[in-house]
Amino acid sequence: MKRKNDLRQGVLWKQILLFALPIAATSMLQQLFNSADVAVVGRFSAHRELALAAVGSTTSIVNLYITIFTGLAVGANVVVARLIGAEEEEKAQRAVHTALVLSVIFGFAMMGIGECMAGPLLEWMDTPEDIIGLAKQYLQIFLLGAVFQMVYNFEAAILRANGDTRRPLTCLAFSGALNVVLNLIFVIFCGLEVAGVALATVIADGVGAGLLWYYLRRETGPIRVEPALLRMDRKLLGNLLYIGVPAAIQGMMFNIANVIIQSGINRLGSQVVAASTIGVTAEIFVYYLINSFGQASMTFTSQNYGAGNLHRCRSATRWCSLLEILSSEAFALLLVAFGLPFAALYTPEHAIALLAVTRMTWVLPFEIFNTIIEILSGTLRGLGYSFVPTILCAVFVCGLRIVWVAFVFPLMPTFQGLLLVYPASWVAAGAALIVAYWVLKKRMLTEKAPGMEGA
Repeated sequence: MKRKNDLRQGVLWKQILLFALPIAATSMLQQLFNSADVAVVGRFSAHRELALAAVGSTTSIVNLYITIFTGLAVGANVVVARLIGAEEEEKAQRAVHTALVLSVIFGFAMMGIGECMAGPLLEWMDTPEDIIGLAKQYLQIFLLGAVFQMVYNFEAAILRANGDTRRPLTCLAFSGALNVVLNLIFVIFCGLEVAGVALATVIADGVGAGLLWYYLRRETGPIRVEPALLRMDRKLLGNLLYIGVPAAIQGMMFNIANVIIQSGINRLGSQVVAASTIGVTAEIFVYYLINSFGQASMTFTSQNYGAGNLHRCRSATRWCSLLEILSSEAFALLLVAFGLPFAALYTPEHAIALLAVTRMTWVLPFEIFNTIIEILSGTLRGLGYSFVPTILCAVFVCGLRIVWVAFVFPLMPTFQGLLLVYPASWVAAGAALIVAYWVLKKRMLTEKAPGMEGA
């Protein structure tokens, strides 16, 4: 019997677009709402340049946390999708409840670690003295919502594993709009400035997690949530961690490297920090489009691998690659073309806007190389090989960026000299993943992947 949202049959390219585009819209909408923090403090705070730079200086740390949340949730996506594909509904239901309990535990752990490490991390990044106090205030309030963000990402991953990418978009649209309204109220009317935008994010995250919980409680089939079943299955927990932890580590590697790059940007002064914050916002929009096809590749591969449809696994990877390259590069070039108006949305300072366009010009056109990393990482994880992309990205992304900041940047200590590290690391990691995929492809698509034994 054909299920609703069945990814195991149908026209692939249409299904991939219908799956990926809502994910991209969800992520971009989330970023748009999150960037409202930057826009509101940049335009309405009493000390707008300092407030803008303070919120911007936390971007790498905030992104580090977000990639940990989403990376850990990958385990839920892959395991639940594969069990649904194999029509093992009772195991899929146990995996759903195990994942939700795990999300709460991880959320509280990340909140505690973050509250203790916020100050030391900002100091280690050479955050300028005139903004470090405000940056710490923003970060510590933002991290109070870590539990909500973790639970939301696991809930969304469960829905996506079942082929549903539209309801996470609906929930995000509502909670994100609430975030913007609260930003304006807290900053303009309450005068809370940096603290206000952080508090608005925490409240909105709680609402978003609550809405997805509402949907999961009213689901039918294996992903329906029953509070009485919220317990951890030890075998399935192992499977979730086997896939999710390496994905989280890979995200951490990218963002630790970006934190190191941010420390180099911080040495160039508050204006460059503020401009880089705007440029990063544009890059994140493009990345989310890229990542949506990576998630599609992972989920389509997981369901079809569980069902034994190996040919469809290979076809999904090819279609995701083609669609991703065409759409993401067109979007990146469009943002470069309208770079100055885009930057002007975030700051009225022309000098900062021009510096932001510089970053966009030197980074965005090269995002095409990042598409290779996302698609092949997604495919490998869908097949159960989560450690392969993690190890390669640790070496060719994180390692190369650390070396660049330590040895290359001092030789050409300019904004442009630092930005070159992005395309260089993407090319290196992408080439390594292509080699790994072609070497392992025959084995991966003819044998049972590791990490699901005993489920």
